[in-house]
Amino acid sequence: MKKFKAPRKALSDLDADTVATVVMAAADISLIIDRRGVIKDLAIGQAVLSADLEPDWIGRPFFEVVTSESEPKVRMLLAEGENADLAARQVNHPVRGGATIPISYSLRALGNDGLRLAVGRDLRALAELQQRLIEAEQSLERDYSRLRLAETRYRLLLQSSTDPILIVDAATQKLVDLNSGAAKVLGAAPQRLLGQAFGESLKPASSRAYLDWMTSLRTTGRAEVLRVRFALDNSEQRIAGALFRQENVSHVLLRITSVSAPVAGQGESPMRLTDIVRALPDALVVTDGDGRVYGCNRAFLDLAQLATEEQARNESLERWLGRPGVDLGVLLANLKQHGTVRLFATSVRGELGSSAEVEISAVAVGTSAEPVYGFAIRNVDRRRGADTRPGRELPRSVEQLTELVGRVSLKELVRETTDVIERLCIEAALELTADNRASAAEMLGLSRQSLYVKLRRYGLGDLDEAGVNTD
Repeated sequence: MKKFKAPRKALSDLDADTVATVVMAAADISLIIDRRGVIKDLAIGQAVLSADLEPDWIGRPFFEVVTSESEPKVRMLLAEGENADLAARQVNHPVRGGATIPISYSLRALGNDGLRLAVGRDLRALAELQQRLIEAEQSLERDYSRLRLAETRYRLLLQSSTDPILIVDAATQKLVDLNSGAAKVLGAAPQRLLGQAFGESLKPASSRAYLDWMTSLRTTGRAEVLRVRFALDNSEQRIAGALFRQENVSHVLLRITSVSAPVAGQGESPMRLTDIVRALPDALVVTDGDGRVYGCNRAFLDLAQLATEEQARNESLERWLGRPGVDLGVLLANLKQHGTVRLFATSVRGELGSSAEVEISAVAVGTSAEPVYGFAIRNVDRRRGADTRPGRELPRSVEQLTELVGRVSLKELVRETTDVIERLCIEAALELTADNRASAAEMLGLSRQSLYVKLRRYGLGDLDEAGVNTD
C-alpha cells in the first residue's frame, strides 16, 4: 500500500461535503460509528447495493446489522481501534429471502470525539468469480477423471488383445503405441520401438507396398488387407488398418494377423458365409442407423448400375430408392419400432437411368444405440410382367391405387382413378339391371353404342362384335 506524501498540503482545504462525496465515490458503503459502536450515519455509493439493503441502521449497534456468525468479527473490528485500518474484516449483512451480502470493512478514526469511519467494499462480484473458479476446477477434475478412466480402459484393451496391435502416425509413419504382441512380432521392447517408422521392420518390397497402402488409406479412409514380410524372420503376415483422428492428428490402427491363421467362418465349410452372401441373386445391403451403406453384394451393384462396392459405401440408400424422402424414412421407422420389415414394395433407380420394381425385406441387428440394418431387395419386374395382361390391368381398390403413388405421374394416377370409378359404376348398373345393357345405358346416361365401347375397353360381358352395331 502507498499513501499520499503530503495529504495535509493537498487536502486541507476540503470541506465536509466534498469529503463525503469523495468517500461515497471511493466506497460501496460507508458507516460513521461512535465509540460505543452505534451507527450514527451512513452512505451507500452503489445503487444496486442500496436497493438490496435498504438499511434502517442509524441508531443501531454495528454488530446488530450483521449475521450471527459475523458478530464476533464486528466486535473485534471495533475493539482494534486505530489499528483496525491495517486489516479489513469480511462480514455478512442479511437481506430479504434469507440471503446475505458479503462486505469487507476497514475502520478509521475521524477525530478526538471517538467517531470512526467504516469503509465497506461489496464482495459479491468477487464471491461469484470465486464460485465460478471453483466450478471450473471441479469440471476440470471431472474431465481429468474421465480421461484417466478412458486411458485405463484403452491400455487394458490394448494389452489384453491377443492380436498384435500398433498405432502409427499417418503423416510420419512413426509408431505412437503398441502392445506386447506387436513388440514380439517386431523383435524389440516397446520403449525402443516407439518413434521408429513401421516400414523399417519390413522387407524392402513389402515396405514400398506398405507406403502405397498407407497413402491409399489416408486418401480414401479404407484399404484392403495387405500381405507383408517382416525383415526379422522373413515371416509373412496380414495387416489391416483403420484411420482415426486424435487431437487434430491422423492416426492409423494396425492389426497384424498370421497368413496361416484361419479366417472366421472357415473350417467347417469350404466357402465363407460372406462369399455366399455376395453370390446371392437377390440384392443385399447393410447400412448404419441412418441408412448409410456399409456394404453390399454384386446383385445390388447390378440393380443400382454401379461398378464397385466403393461407389456405394457411405452413401445413403435413399439415393437409389424410388420415392426420395419417403421410402427410406418408412423403412427406418418400422425397423426402429418393430425390428423387421417384410415385402415392402417400391422401386430401385439405377445410376444410368434404369428402374426396377422391387420388394424389400429388412432386419435390425446390434444395439439400439448403434443399430445395423440389413436389407434384402428382390427384383419383381419379371414376376409382375407375367401377371399383367396386355394393356395393364386396372387397379380395383383404393389400396392398389395408393401403391402407385411415387411410381407413376399424378396425371396418370388421376386417369387410373377415373377408369376405376367408371368401371365400378358400369358393373353396378349391369348388376342392378340383371345385365340388361339397354337399361344399364339409360341408367348411366349413355348411348348403347358408348356403353358397348366401354364394355369392350374394360373386358366386361360377352360381346359378339359381329352382332353389335357400334356405329
